[in-house]
Amino acid sequence: QVQLAESGGGLVQTGDSLRLSCAVSGRSFSEFAMGWFRQAPGKEREFAILLNWSDGRTSYADSVKGRFTMSGDSAKNTVYLQMNSLKPEDTAVYYCGAGYSVLDPSWGNYHYWGQGTQVTVSS
Repeated sequence: QVQLAESGGGLVQTGDSLRLSCAVSGRSFSEFAMGWFRQAPGKEREFAILLNWSDGRTSYADSVKGRFTMSGDSAKNTVYLQMNSLKPEDTAVYYCGAGYSVLDPSWGNYHYWGQGTQVTVSS
């Protein structure tokens, strides 16, 4: 059974950095197309960043380009989201998703989700 568990969220100030982790169990994260998504209050879940493990291609939402990066540690079977220069509009619950459609920005096409981790950026 595949399980994802996000961690690392918290309350930070504008301009700070934060690294989120997504621990994957049951299968190797490299078997999946994975991405980080976020959902702000009253808004639909949206993709932030997607990564194709096989060739390193990355897809960024315009709002995070140049500030967010995604990586993985196969030894720990964990995926990371490094967030720099955080802004109040980055405030949301962040989720990692795993599926089979590479670089797919549609959250509905992902099969596995964690419980999410809250990121709050104060101004």
